[in-house]
Amino acid sequence: MSKTPSKPSADSPREKPSRREVLQRVGLAGGVIAGAAAIGKLRWDRGGFAQHQAEGQRQVRDFRVKADLPLDMVVVRGAPKLPDHPDSKPATPEQLVQAALAAMGGIQRFVSRGDIVAIKPNIGWDRTPLHGDNTNPQVVAAMVKACYEAGAKRVVVTDASCNEPSRCFQRSGIWNAAYAVGAEVVLPTDHRFRTMRLRGDVLDEWPVYTPLVNADKVINLPIAKHHNLSKYTAAMKNWYGVLGGRRNRLHQSIDVSIADLATFMRPTLTVVDAVRVLMRNGPQGGNLDDAREQHTLIASIDQVAADAWGCQLIGQTRENLAYLKLAEERGIGTMMYEKLRMKEISLT
Repeated sequence: MSKTPSKPSADSPREKPSRREVLQRVGLAGGVIAGAAAIGKLRWDRGGFAQHQAEGQRQVRDFRVKADLPLDMVVVRGAPKLPDHPDSKPATPEQLVQAALAAMGGIQRFVSRGDIVAIKPNIGWDRTPLHGDNTNPQVVAAMVKACYEAGAKRVVVTDASCNEPSRCFQRSGIWNAAYAVGAEVVLPTDHRFRTMRLRGDVLDEWPVYTPLVNADKVINLPIAKHHNLSKYTAAMKNWYGVLGGRRNRLHQSIDVSIADLATFMRPTLTVVDAVRVLMRNGPQGGNLDDAREQHTLIASIDQVAADAWGCQLIGQTRENLAYLKLAEERGIGTMMYEKLRMKEISLT
């Protein structure tokens, strides 16, 4: 009778595996590693791209109001100091805001009594107001005051900064200026982000900053400046600050990601700060000579039109900004601001 082979003991030499067995084991190990990597990516890589056209309707947070407005867009220019009148002074940022809101029919057309209002400046960078990197703190304070005058219950000022948040909020001057007029200044922390499906062409599942989507009204308050990749940044690109995760990856398809974000966020009102404009080396700048005083403010219910007009401030053209065309094709707004009810005001 044949004997059943006994199992080798722990001390006995093991039989050398065949080449086929080696390949099978290597394949199995590779599969386990790949699977673990995929699970790790899903678990830790906060924010993801859609690898194909995301299924379902794009997500939209629409904070627009149905109001009978006298204008769709207004551009206010402050008078710079005149050489032959050394005592003349440009309009203050607060005067620019007041003039723009008055021309648009008053802040009460946008903010109602009891509203919780989120104001989204650009507070992305650890820079001073002179650098022209962040929204002018006086513009922010003026908007906070206007919202409270309209009867807002709470006004939240916040952004998901690129540099260390507390330094950005403090050095920009926005924290002190907004807090002094009663705003609730909110620093970004992990628990304030919630993963959402945006279903954009590039943006799919990303962590979204809840203070900016859980308000009754949202006011987009960017600064106009140069950007080394998108060429110009203001209204539409300011929505990068509504995302957590590794936002730098969005630069691989920056125009589409900007359009995705502007599709998602439809603000109550957009007010572009162009008091001091970063003309080159954006978005961070660093050299004071890169910024120029322009004493201008743009207010609009159309964020696309605001960018189409504002890009001229740095010598750019709307035709050269691919994300504007994408936004117009999606019906977010129009590049042709001439078609809007628009007015330019000079404060002299």
